[in-house]
Amino acid sequence: MANVIVIGAQWGDEGKGKITDLLSRSADVVVRSQGGVNAGHTVVVQGQTFKLHLIPSGILYPETECIIGSGTVIDPQVLLEEIDALEALNVSTSNLKISQTAHVTMPYHRLIDKASEERRGKYKIGTTGRGIGPTYADKSERTGIRIIDLMQPETLREKLEWTISYKNVILDKLYNLSPLDPEQVIGEYLQYAERLKPYVIDSSLKIFEAVQKRKNILFEGAQGTLLDLDHGTYPYVTSSNPIAGGACVGSGVGPTIIDRVIGVAKAYTTRVGEGPFPTELHDETGDLLGDRGAEFGTTTGRRRRCGWFDALIGRYAVRINGLDCLAVTKLDVLDELKEIKVCVAYDIDGRICHDFPSSSLEFARCQPVYRTVPGWQRSTSDCRSLEDLPPQALDYLKLLAELMEVPISIVSIGASRDQTIIVEDPIHGPKRALLDSNGTPVTTHELHNKDQVK
Repeated sequence: MANVIVIGAQWGDEGKGKITDLLSRSADVVVRSQGGVNAGHTVVVQGQTFKLHLIPSGILYPETECIIGSGTVIDPQVLLEEIDALEALNVSTSNLKISQTAHVTMPYHRLIDKASEERRGKYKIGTTGRGIGPTYADKSERTGIRIIDLMQPETLREKLEWTISYKNVILDKLYNLSPLDPEQVIGEYLQYAERLKPYVIDSSLKIFEAVQKRKNILFEGAQGTLLDLDHGTYPYVTSSNPIAGGACVGSGVGPTIIDRVIGVAKAYTTRVGEGPFPTELHDETGDLLGDRGAEFGTTTGRRRRCGWFDALIGRYAVRINGLDCLAVTKLDVLDELKEIKVCVAYDIDGRICHDFPSSSLEFARCQPVYRTVPGWQRSTSDCRSLEDLPPQALDYLKLLAELMEVPISIVSIGASRDQTIIVEDPIHGPKRALLDSNGTPVTTHELHNKDQVK
């Protein structure tokens, strides 16, 4: 039995969906612990692409229980659309469960989110406009609507009549927007409640029972470490805690049940939205990374900003999350490059810094100090073991493992499930490094395939 947390080790969009999908074949339960429809996971199975926003990636395995935890914020309309889309593709959602204490994104959250971002002007954060921040704000203000409220019509009506009248003042006076009709909103959400009712459970209790039965539990994060509300590049962050500690809070479990934490990082770096990005490339190489990596947001379709791998961000993610191992994705995107750079330090006003700065003002002034290594200029998409990789590609992975001081367990060299090199299975396998003490690659082995995909 092993309980594993999968988190993003950069600014999100690292390919967690594929890694979670791979590990889900060994998991009995997959839990999504935070975030909302602002997140997106793309999974490619036998040439078919699945775009998931709220539903855990484990849904593609017929016997895996999938739980949307209490730390998430749920837009019922989007969730139901996602359920319908999966069912239309013959993927059953009968094993999906929703926490009764998760908070609900309402129409006024989306309106306020978009209007507020517009009002910020040059100070905009780059939100998705999906109402995530305002939903979490209401949660903190203790005026939020929870899934359990949807299940109780009189409670929902009582809460929404006051809340909508209050939000209408904000919409009208602050943003010059038309007020919402309380009866229309209440009626709409009662219809959502009727469809969602079969999925709603006490999720913390369900997870605890799985722990008692010694089941394998995979905790799936959204976004990435640098977007964490407390430990990210504030204020250009999300409204929840995508780090490993947040998985425990958002799932309703204690940290003592966690056995391993695996971080996911691209072989380069991307970022969506506003904020400093020291290794960002504004040249043909940046365009190449974006084109070869298909760097467009799953949720918004926005083009991602691309740059070289940043080892300081990587080491920071190791420290903040207590990473046991790392999955490196999209190594194949670098296949055509003659030279590859890795940021090994920052120059801050002439001072060389080897640690990620906590000051946002300092981070904005960081200039990358690079180490340049040779590329391999050969396709890696057909490689299925470390031994198959070009020597320069293997040297690059060794460098990343050395700089981040954490073993690499998985290497992804394409979007499909089979385009993956498994060095260790973080759920069943022993804790082994990509490299032994002499720098020699360890032997690869395959993950145990618990279930066949539908």
